[in-house]
Amino acid sequence: MVVVLAAGLGLGVAAIMSEQAQRQLATALDIKSILSGRAASVVNTAMAHNLPVDGLFRGAGGLLRWRLFKSGGPQVWAGRRDWLYLMEELRPWPDAAKVMKTRAATVGRIAQALKARNIDLVVAIVPDKARIVTDDMNGPRAAQTQPRYAEFMADIAGQGIKTVDLAAPMLADPRRERLFWRTDTHWSQEGAALAAQAVASAVTTKIDRTTKFKTTAEAAETDGPGDLLRLISLDKVPDNLPIQIRPPIDRQHKETTKAAEADTASGGGLLDDGPVIQVALIGSSFSVNANFAGRLQEDLGAPITNFAEAGGGFAGAAQKYFNGLAYKQTPPKLVIWEIPERLVVQPFTPDDKALEAAFPKQP
Repeated sequence: MVVVLAAGLGLGVAAIMSEQAQRQLATALDIKSILSGRAASVVNTAMAHNLPVDGLFRGAGGLLRWRLFKSGGPQVWAGRRDWLYLMEELRPWPDAAKVMKTRAATVGRIAQALKARNIDLVVAIVPDKARIVTDDMNGPRAAQTQPRYAEFMADIAGQGIKTVDLAAPMLADPRRERLFWRTDTHWSQEGAALAAQAVASAVTTKIDRTTKFKTTAEAAETDGPGDLLRLISLDKVPDNLPIQIRPPIDRQHKETTKAAEADTASGGGLLDDGPVIQVALIGSSFSVNANFAGRLQEDLGAPITNFAEAGGGFAGAAQKYFNGLAYKQTPPKLVIWEIPERLVVQPFTPDDKALEAAFPKQP
């Protein structure tokens, strides 16, 4: 019993002393937090999520669940041939139609405000992985999910906003399973490249397109993102074992896009090199991952400034950008807004409220 208690004490101290736990505790070490009980709650949370053996226990639980039941748990749907899908794409959401209409109206008000400042808006709607890669899904999607892509597209386009349908070229691709990662919810580099080409083709705004960009791939193959493996606690399980005990992670030759040296020397450059912003990109992790922004620059022949935010939901990056100094002081000629389909029906967040406040409804 003494050994067990000593081991528990040691693990608890190690958890509290971890860098992440220290950052959490720094926000709650005051008299008010202690008296209200918030400090105790922060300590409990820090210990629960920073134990040195936490990853081991989570991995063991995820492995047992996968090996015994072929289950990804409440957040991940396990399809055939180790294809994984985010349950958010498959499940119904309360008041989905009303929420979607409200968000479409918000985009419409933003488009009108941009137009008043002579700024064009292009909206690119990213289809769900479950909409594009269907052969191995092997499971039902809620009836609510079937028409929402077309309905949101129609709601946006019906307001006179230039809208890019990314689902059509993806569904037309003969090997569309290459366009999304098997163990991640996002598009692959091939999918990002296809999407960037479609978006660039829809841009008619007069911008300086004299900068040349080149995309190169790393020689060494490395692991892909694998966020769905993390959600089922199997991301730390190795693949090089005598038997396969988890879905093997996707592999990639990671791409980067840079401006050609000649153009850089003559004043061109990437992203924030210059004070003038021609094209602003806002959106989600789809615009952060898989070199989508780089490919978009290459296809446009013009630098873009990427304000997209991983994990920002529908409104996270948009409200920060439109409420920030970059938009107010250096307005672009064009805003490209990438919006994932699954986010348009999810419940409103504080970011939605902040975006509404920036572009309120007219009385």
